[in-house]
Amino acid sequence: MLVINRPDRLALLADALDGDAGRIDSRPSSAWYGHPHRMLAAYHEYTRGRPTLVVGEAVWAGMSERRMRDLIRYDSVINAALGPAPSIMMCLYDLRQVPRPVLELQPVVHPLILDAEGMTESRRFVEPHELVLNGDRAPLPEPGPGAHTVRFTARELKRLRQTVGDYARSAGMDRNLITSIVLSVSEIAANSVEHGAGFGTITMWLEGRELVCEIADPGGALDDPLPGYIPPEPESPRGYGLWISRQLCDRVELRAEGGVLRVRLHLSLDSASG
Repeated sequence: MLVINRPDRLALLADALDGDAGRIDSRPSSAWYGHPHRMLAAYHEYTRGRPTLVVGEAVWAGMSERRMRDLIRYDSVINAALGPAPSIMMCLYDLRQVPRPVLELQPVVHPLILDAEGMTESRRFVEPHELVLNGDRAPLPEPGPGAHTVRFTARELKRLRQTVGDYARSAGMDRNLITSIVLSVSEIAANSVEHGAGFGTITMWLEGRELVCEIADPGGALDDPLPGYIPPEPESPRGYGLWISRQLCDRVELRAEGGVLRVRLHLSLDSASG
């Protein structure tokens, strides 16, 4: 059994269980829910191949609106990503503290609701691949001022990695994060030249203390309803690019418009992001 909660509540649980506390694997909410996609990967790894009961409560207070939306999306995606796993997951919500917009979406992303009156099926539940949150279909904003665009082909991927690394370094990115953005761009660009048009462009700019890299693939298509959310099979030669990039970056956005697939990667310049 895995319990994820605030340290003070984990301490109360340990006291209540007394000698049985050792049978519970506990993790602090701040670490587990700190990055939605790494949370998803951790769930997948923890539940793989064994029956597991997971009880978790995120700390929504002080969370940015963007992070709330991302975490709500992952609450939905878990239904598909962990569907085959022999696990039961229970998400807890303190009605006194959780923001109303979050509470209003819980019946949408959870198929079952448990309250004081018992368990019921949610009539508002939406399958993960059909979920649309505010802003999902809006056009991506134009690149910021000073944006730098580079065209690439398969023969120029090494030079592309160097260009991205140099740009991130000149922007003042934490050196431990430069590898993350370079690898993420490389994965997406390689997919563009191998499975798309054979070439593409990358546009880089800064938004405050965040580096944004957009890879545009003129031959790309968005044919996966949950792109990069479901871990690829171990023997699969494809499907790792977005899965890896979502773990390394703070946020990944995709749009397919006018025959062009755009993958926009966001990563804070600093080692800690919110």
